[in-house]
Amino acid sequence: MTVLRLARSELKRMTGGLLPKLTILALTMVPLLYGAVYLYANWDPYGNLNQIDAALVVEDTGATSADGTRLEAGRKVAESLTDGHVFNWQTVSGPEEADQGVSTGKYAFALKIPRDFSANLVSPGSFDAANQAMLNVTTNDANNYLLSTIVDKLTTAVHTTVATEVGEETANQLLTGFGTIHSQMLKASDGAGQLADGAAGLHDGAVSLHQGTGDLRTGTAELQAGQLKLRDGANSLSTGAAQLSGGLSQLKDKTATLPADSRALADGAAQVAAGNAALGTRVQGLAGQLAASEQAAAQATAEAQRSRVAASNSRLVAAGVLTPAQAETILADFDAHPAPPASAGPAGPAATLTAAAAQIQRLADGSAAVSAGAEKLAAATPALGGAITQASTGADQLAGGAATLAAGQQGALDGAAKLAEGAEKLDDGAAKLESGAATASDGAGTLAAELAGGAGQVPHPNDTQKDSLAKVMADPVAVSNVSQAKAGSYGAGLAPFFLTLALWIGVFMLIQAMRPVTQRALASNAAAWKIAVGGWLPFLAVSAVQASLLTLVVDVGLGLSPAHPWLMWFLMLAAAMAFSAIIQGVVALLGSPGKLVVLILLVLQLVSSGGTFPWQTTPQPLHVVHQLLPMGYVVNGMRHLIYGADLAVVLPTMLGLLGYTLLGTALSTLAVRKHKYWTLKTLKPEITV
Repeated sequence: MTVLRLARSELKRMTGGLLPKLTILALTMVPLLYGAVYLYANWDPYGNLNQIDAALVVEDTGATSADGTRLEAGRKVAESLTDGHVFNWQTVSGPEEADQGVSTGKYAFALKIPRDFSANLVSPGSFDAANQAMLNVTTNDANNYLLSTIVDKLTTAVHTTVATEVGEETANQLLTGFGTIHSQMLKASDGAGQLADGAAGLHDGAVSLHQGTGDLRTGTAELQAGQLKLRDGANSLSTGAAQLSGGLSQLKDKTATLPADSRALADGAAQVAAGNAALGTRVQGLAGQLAASEQAAAQATAEAQRSRVAASNSRLVAAGVLTPAQAETILADFDAHPAPPASAGPAGPAATLTAAAAQIQRLADGSAAVSAGAEKLAAATPALGGAITQASTGADQLAGGAATLAAGQQGALDGAAKLAEGAEKLDDGAAKLESGAATASDGAGTLAAELAGGAGQVPHPNDTQKDSLAKVMADPVAVSNVSQAKAGSYGAGLAPFFLTLALWIGVFMLIQAMRPVTQRALASNAAAWKIAVGGWLPFLAVSAVQASLLTLVVDVGLGLSPAHPWLMWFLMLAAAMAFSAIIQGVVALLGSPGKLVVLILLVLQLVSSGGTFPWQTTPQPLHVVHQLLPMGYVVNGMRHLIYGADLAVVLPTMLGLLGYTLLGTALSTLAVRKHKYWTLKTLKPEITV
């Protein structure tokens, strides 16, 4: 018995009457009822949200920003929501009515905009009173659990839109403030430059002042020293003037007899002069006489001395000490230089008398002069007495004035000391002023430079730049979505999972009406593998029709428009092949309990295949189930074929399904070998499902 004959025999049995034909037709429609109808119902739920009633409460009273701009954010949000028609918004009067409507199910949810919404949006303009603006949302999971998630997305979008709009305006104001700061800093920099110039001038003046106070300090010290000397001089002057006054008084007393004494002196000097003149005449005569006597004595003495020299020479020649020639030479030399007379001395008496006569004559002349002077002194003495009197009076006055001057100089000295002390303090202050002015000049220069540099670092955008920067600051992060593969709708996103699930359920329903292995085939002599394949082929044929019909309805009827429609159909056929082989093999091997196993496999794959949430989010034990069972691979392959992603995973998926098919065939072959031998359980099974 061939494989095809076994398969045809089972198909003929299933289509032998009207009811079997209707049964096969109904079983063929099961995937459509589960997969296509479910996808149809959920094809575009987000596009029909406008049929959901939602309460909208607007209590916002608006607000005025710092620059005078009026903000009606609550009204704008309400208008935006109403014009968007995402939900069927119903405006209600107050939050209590809205909450009550959500509680009773009249409204799916409520969005409430409080009265301080706009005020809080503009509050960042004041650093002391910044508050967040709130949007109040009331949901009730009793109305619908997923609706809360949808509402969260809506309010997030509203929050983002409002925050971006208000943030852009706030950022624009901030940037405008930067421009104002920039301008003011430039003005401050100019003022600091002028301050630096003034401080530099102050420093120059302080330097000059310090130099002047230094000179003043030195001058006052010199003044003090001079005043001290002046005081000492005044004291000395006072003492000297007093002594002078006393001396002049004594001189006045002493000069009272000066005229008579002067006349007596003149008479005496005249007499002395006359006596000296007579004496000089007599001394002059005596000197002449002495000169003649001295000349005669000198000649006699010279002759005696020559005789002694000649006699001496003769004795010396006779003694042989001298020669006659030498004796003649000595004698000639003596004649040329005769010795002066020993008795006359250096000058002689005559010369002495002559000199005395000259002195006497000069004495006579001096006495005559003294006489003449004494006469003049006697004549001038009265005037001298008057002058001495006047000088004595002046000396008295000078002494009094000097005493007054000395007393005044002490006060001047004290004043000079105070002046010197003040000049010293003034000089110290001028030094500090010079140092402070230098510091102020440096600081003002640094301030001007730093203000100028700081002004250059403060942003000063123009209107275009402000608009661009405000948009970036209000919404600094933009998401650039690059979708390598994208589902066209919510239904298209669920299609891979529900199409795969529908195929498994469709084959599972076939096993309720079709026999995995016929008793007739088991009684034949055909090979076990042929019987197994013959029992599987009817399942494959019907599941292939199910897959083809489901693919056609979803693509054409629902408009799935897969990126690779033919490859998608082939993958559906491969999935139907693998699913039918596994289900037929399990039920053939285990009998009625195998149907429960198939149901368990369905549940395990339902939760582990990653049809809705990624399979990585499931508990760790289910990760193993995902790796072992085929539905997860089929879902992944369907996504790549429907959305147009990388096709590299398709071939491994096809090969995997072929492996699952061989596994199912092996189970069916094992079942045939097992059931070729009948037992009591074969004739009367413990349970029949």
